[in-house]
Amino acid sequence: MPRLPGQALRLGLGHDSLALIRVGRDATVLAEASLGDVHDPQALRQGLRALLAGTAVAGWPLTVVLADELVRMWQVAPPPAAAHLADLEAAAAMRYQALFGAPPGGWKIAADWQAARPFLAAALPLALLEVLEEAAREARCHLVEIVPQFVAAMNAWRRLHRPGAWFGLMHGQVLTLAAYDGRTLVALRTTVVPPGADRDWLESHVAREALRVGVGRPERVQVCGPAPRSWASHEGRLKFGCTLLDGEGAGGQSGAVRLACTGSPA
Repeated sequence: MPRLPGQALRLGLGHDSLALIRVGRDATVLAEASLGDVHDPQALRQGLRALLAGTAVAGWPLTVVLADELVRMWQVAPPPAAAHLADLEAAAAMRYQALFGAPPGGWKIAADWQAARPFLAAALPLALLEVLEEAAREARCHLVEIVPQFVAAMNAWRRLHRPGAWFGLMHGQVLTLAAYDGRTLVALRTTVVPPGADRDWLESHVAREALRVGVGRPERVQVCGPAPRSWASHEGRLKFGCTLLDGEGAGGQSGAVRLACTGSPA
């Protein structure tokens, strides 16, 4: 498959499906596949081989976007006077153990390491990482990044993020919110959105989460993904503003394709 300047591949990996797209001036779906169990290394290996074997991907850069339920994400407060990366890594590991009840053995931790303010960390199962790296080697493509969907979305919309606004991602029926106090990330909260959830539900949910986190209710919530259109701000709603960052174009796409497209430059 000839590659034009600026083109790249993106692979979306969900709990039961895969999708491969080509991005550049636009996004083109190249292949989709179903998975029996993403946590079964052999089933995942076979699914990746089938997906990549049908497309000439040798030499192409490849980004993998993972469904958030396949990873673990949490907020880390750096220790006072942290001077070295090892200090931040230790803080992330300690926070991981406090949240998940065990040391991060079998998981690889990556983060936006910051010594002066709280930062977001994510852990990826080593078994999953090994299968993805193996598949890329076999297909002879360049694996440049493996990223959770929420992180891909945050990075894509970073320039439009308003100080103090909460950032949200809607995927399927799950809403993940990054709660901020000014420019400081204070917590990551995830909930299942009930069917028919309207703007009143969103306002109640945000108010409850603000109380739980211990910060004031935000003046604005910025949400990407296929969120209900009724959440958008309109006349008479003064509790907080809600901006839906995505347009209507993703409605007919599968979950795996939406994963692959998250953060895409196309």
